[in-house]
Amino acid sequence: MLATILYYARSLMISYRPRKTQKSTEKMNREFLYREECYQIRGAAFNVYREMGNGFLEAVYQECMEKELLKRGIPFVVHQELRLFYKGEMLQKTYVPDLICHEAIIVELKASAITTGADKAQVLNYLKATGMHLGLLVNFGCYPKATVERIVL
Repeated sequence: MLATILYYARSLMISYRPRKTQKSTEKMNREFLYREECYQIRGAAFNVYREMGNGFLEAVYQECMEKELLKRGIPFVVHQELRLFYKGEMLQKTYVPDLICHEAIIVELKASAITTGADKAQVLNYLKATGMHLGLLVNFGCYPKATVERIVL
């Protein structure tokens, strides 16, 4: 009797395998979106922080990041103006992200003690405006290390 119960229990455990749904596969693909490029940008940000520390203004970190990205051969554009549209009509207001790397990753730099929901919303809005899917929110104001947050749309 005990052997029958154990056999039945084992067969139940073996037969249960969670299926990968399309949503979980899409989520996994988004999580690893531009993995190598993201790794390069993170390395550049951490190198800037290791050299400069915290306490400087955002503009100082901006200039340092530009120099570090150039040194590493990472393609980027600085303060590219993004046009906004409402119901197909162009707006006068524009968005201006700090950096766009590899023509696909928005990098927003901060130099504050903490990042807020508004900072994350800013990156999400940049992603929506460009149709891009990955943004990095880099904060150099944290102690003892800089933080890099991946934001995927």
